[in-house]
Amino acid sequence: MEEKFISLLYPTEESRLYHATRENLPDISDDVCYELGLEEIFNLKSARLSDFFTSDSEVILYRQQVFDDVMRIPELKELLAKINPVLEDISELRRLDRENTSTGDSYLYSITEVELYVSCINMLREGFLPIRDRLQSRAFKALSELSIELSESEYYVELNKKLEALAQRVHEVRSITVGVNLDRELRPVSAGVISINSEEFKSGKVLDKILRLSFKNDAFTCIAELSPFGKGQSENRKEALIGAFNSAIEDVFRSSVRGWRAIVGEYVLDNTDFLLRLLPEIEFISRSADLIKRLSEHHGCKVCTPTLRPVEEKAFAASELYNPRVALAIDDEIVTNDLEFDSEAHIYVLTGPNRGGKSVITVAVGAAQALCQLGLPVPAASAEISPADAIFTHFPEGADDTIDKGRLGEECARLREIFDAASGNSMFLLDESLSSTGAYEAAYIASEILAGFAVMGCRGIFSTHLHELAASVPEINERSVSMGGVKIDTLVAGIEEGRRSFKIVRAKPDGKSYARDIADKYGLSFDSLISRLK
Repeated sequence: MEEKFISLLYPTEESRLYHATRENLPDISDDVCYELGLEEIFNLKSARLSDFFTSDSEVILYRQQVFDDVMRIPELKELLAKINPVLEDISELRRLDRENTSTGDSYLYSITEVELYVSCINMLREGFLPIRDRLQSRAFKALSELSIELSESEYYVELNKKLEALAQRVHEVRSITVGVNLDRELRPVSAGVISINSEEFKSGKVLDKILRLSFKNDAFTCIAELSPFGKGQSENRKEALIGAFNSAIEDVFRSSVRGWRAIVGEYVLDNTDFLLRLLPEIEFISRSADLIKRLSEHHGCKVCTPTLRPVEEKAFAASELYNPRVALAIDDEIVTNDLEFDSEAHIYVLTGPNRGGKSVITVAVGAAQALCQLGLPVPAASAEISPADAIFTHFPEGADDTIDKGRLGEECARLREIFDAASGNSMFLLDESLSSTGAYEAAYIASEILAGFAVMGCRGIFSTHLHELAASVPEINERSVSMGGVKIDTLVAGIEEGRRSFKIVRAKPDGKSYARDIADKYGLSFDSLISRLK
């Protein structure tokens, strides 16, 4: 049977092969996935999350159809969950077979692999038949048609017959009868297999055996107690004995299994290959479906399929956006925000109090962009997003107000690396960068960096406590626009009655507002203190 191309993530074979080369993927690294909290959320076993990113709108739309089917049809998600461990078993058998040197074991692995293959095709057939008319995605329609076609093919029917016959013979083996020749000193000199039996031997005693009248009908009762295999023997002797038994079994089964191996090589391996190629895709889709379900069921959280905009538009607009990692970690209703990059702001300087939500919204933007480029729904009520060719993050660990000249050099070097790797279609997310130096130096360096990114034309957020940087935005814009660059605007983490609201507003920052609210709240404003003196 001619092999058909099947992929749940790529619309064509050419597309799959193109994305198999890492240089063709958007630059969204494992480190970025970690800092956005996505690696922890997905926790994939068979592949890296960064392997699945794409900037190709056709691929994203293809996947959006897949996830629409998965979320509309609960039985489909259940089917994928059942298939995944079977494919993992086939993959593990392949690994063991590659590492194994015993022909007998290899034959048994092949038989087991075929059993798993048959089981997998049966699962797919039984799973797809009741829901095939409800499928809308090209991917699942193709997989449904192929699994049903395979299960009804002459190859498959013949394979089932041969598998049943051979598997029955193999699985019925419960013991072997060995003949051993001894020398005059009763030492073994040669041995051979007399028979392979479907019945186990039982312990017995010499006297019982001698007195039995039905001796010929009791060939499986020993004349002595059965002894556990390898009891009292060294590891070397155990291995030697195991090797001898394996060799004997191989000799007996060689003629039967040799023909079977030809069947496996001719038909089954080709078809299990296509299933194994689906293993990382099915795991990825299953984990993604779990994520979408958990988010959509969380109080106050919505998920949506983003509208794709052309890459050159550099669009990002989301309403009721939230950080998925935070949402999954709390039981309370999460605070959502609206955020849009537009002609007046391709880059934002985000200021506000510590623990006021700056980092949370910065990560939320990156997570939405990344999830979009995985083909998933995003954590928002609505969204319009252009694919990016890269997402860069700089979230210094242990960022604080301590001046550390050594760390400053490391930060500057990393920021230079990001700038050199970025393009006008990239997104950057900087959270408290340059906090290792004084405010004056940090604001100056940051303004230079932002001016460079603005001239480049990319999207980004610089989350900072540096109010001096926000104050320099008009000057940065003047430099950028004069060189054909984009504009920068400011966002502020909101304060209501001296308390963090976690709402992000597009406004000019007032560096004293939060301090003033705190002073009023605790009675430390000048007016409050004077009134206490009266």
